[in-house]
Amino acid sequence: MPPKKSNFLEKALDRIGFLDAKSVQEIVDRIVWQYKEQSKFLEAIFDAIQEGVVVVGEQGKIQYFNQKAKTLLGLPADGVLNERAARFLPDLDWEPIAEINRGERRDAFQFELDVHYPKERFLQVEATPIGRESDDVPRIALIFHDATETRKEKMEAIEREKLQALTSLAASVAHEIGNPLHALHLHLQLVEREVKNLSTMPVNVAVGGSAPNESLEKSLIQNETSPILWKLRDYIQVAQGEIKRLDCIVQQFLQAIRPVKPKFQMDDLNQVVRETVKLLGPEIENRGLSSVVELCEKPTRALIDANQMKQVLVNLVKNAMQSMTRGGQLTMRTANEDNSVELIVEDTGTGISKEKIKRIFEPYFTTKEKGAGLGLMIVHRIVRQHSGRILVEPVKPRGTRFRIWLPSAAKKQRLLAVAAGEGGDSPILDD
Repeated sequence: MPPKKSNFLEKALDRIGFLDAKSVQEIVDRIVWQYKEQSKFLEAIFDAIQEGVVVVGEQGKIQYFNQKAKTLLGLPADGVLNERAARFLPDLDWEPIAEINRGERRDAFQFELDVHYPKERFLQVEATPIGRESDDVPRIALIFHDATETRKEKMEAIEREKLQALTSLAASVAHEIGNPLHALHLHLQLVEREVKNLSTMPVNVAVGGSAPNESLEKSLIQNETSPILWKLRDYIQVAQGEIKRLDCIVQQFLQAIRPVKPKFQMDDLNQVVRETVKLLGPEIENRGLSSVVELCEKPTRALIDANQMKQVLVNLVKNAMQSMTRGGQLTMRTANEDNSVELIVEDTGTGISKEKIKRIFEPYFTTKEKGAGLGLMIVHRIVRQHSGRILVEPVKPRGTRFRIWLPSAAKKQRLLAVAAGEGGDSPILDD
């Protein structure tokens, strides 16, 4: 007994020779309807999945893409099918895909891709050949998985590990170096005091002898202008300067291992700039530098810790001053955008290469000969604690620009209201 036919098409083909034209047309219409329904069903399934799917055929032309691929890759609504995929994905490595097209490779492979349009994303891509056995036309299915958040979490975990290592090292360094530094500083002050006393003694007293025929006034002048005393003073100043520098490094270590939680309150970013300029103005002038301050006329109020933002600005300004020679120009600027206030610090110094810019906020990384590599790390952390973002960019023909965006007062209030409405604490204050 032959097996029972379960497929409509199989049944129709068995009777095709006994059907009239009208019946054949009805069968064809039904087959076409079923095909369309199945196509719509499959298309709905592919549009519902969370991975982007792009099918590439001969010559790298796109034959199909689902809704997620359109979102991830920024594909336009029209003009995509039968166009070369390289037009829309120029950063993709097409050589392995070309090997599949030529039949030189049949195994699936994976790679990673950074896309910058329509937004910054990190994608994991799997390329799989399909239809090789049943069809002479080579096709490759490209599956795009958005791993942006996963990589972000991984990078944050790595950063936390770095900070933990920094904490351990900094605590040890601060303990081992801090106390001897204070002792050295104290004893240098005592030496400086004795040198001053020595310079006011008559020569005969200072050297333990006597000069009965020499007047006291002449003796004091000779002693005051003694080359040995001047050298001693120079040596003391150098030693005090180096101790001050080392003490600054220790303080930066302490700031790195004991971060202070911001005390947020509504404050004016323009006022922070004014206070910083007042504080560092004399040092800027002593270095032979000029400064330009351009403050936004609109309100630049934001929910900030003014003291910590002043620390950010001080660190950036000092970095800028150290990168410039006499005649350089420092620019500080504020701006008010729709949802944020912006702070800009720009210099005309030596600049930073693209390779170094990528590492500029890493602990211990520095472009200065005597830098500790902690100042900008602290800047980056404070900006993040304020729910802001910071960008470093080169300035033509030379120089560096730091740009900081902080949520404006209006945006922060909206976010706080949403967080309160959800019954939880504000993520801004706990960041």
